[in-house]
Amino acid sequence: MKYLIASIFIVLIAFSTLGQTYEIGGYLGGANFIGDVGKSNYVSPNTLAIGGIAKWNRSPRHSFRASVIVTKLVGDDSNSHESRRQQRGYTFENNLTELSAGIEYTFWDFNNYNGNRASTPYLYTGFTYLLYDALELRPATGTILKYDTTGAIAIPMVIGFKSSVSTDAVFAFEIGARYTFSDSLDGSVSPNNDFQERQFGDTNNNDWYVFTGITFTFTFGRQPCYCNF
Repeated sequence: MKYLIASIFIVLIAFSTLGQTYEIGGYLGGANFIGDVGKSNYVSPNTLAIGGIAKWNRSPRHSFRASVIVTKLVGDDSNSHESRRQQRGYTFENNLTELSAGIEYTFWDFNNYNGNRASTPYLYTGFTYLLYDALELRPATGTILKYDTTGAIAIPMVIGFKSSVSTDAVFAFEIGARYTFSDSLDGSVSPNNDFQERQFGDTNNNDWYVFTGITFTFTFGRQPCYCNF
């Protein structure tokens, strides 16, 4: 037993000496869809997006980052600037949950422990898995409805600006496009290539969606030492 206690004590000391600064907080913003139904504007949030975010600040210039964001993507042809879509009149709704992990890289050193307010633009990318409704077109009624749940991979491409509020809090604003390896978020194509006779739109281009929002995170852990990285 005494050897077990000694081992646990040694492990705790090791973790404390390797401690870095971590951040955890929330995400609040809006989402918009870019695909075969509705408007094709690049940044035009029309639904609420909310989630959580965590970071491991590994150096003054980069952090490992993970997030979970939930939203509802919607599209309505009547809001499109294209007359063809307006005449077609399709609409859809898709509940989406995004899990993302990757690297956030700052343009300048970001260190809010030197007594001055720190701020910098940043980029984020990595890998995203999205869980969403599988939709299909019902030709008889012209409606797009859910028939299952499915998932896909996406690549996030995010640009933002963050600033320290204090030594313990960071505020950021960001716009991030997600390129999905799917063309089925709006029901124009079946996720499993079923219902091919019901496909519509440009099947050669995959769907995109965009998040526009803010994050507010709190830091914890011991003050970081970047000398070993």
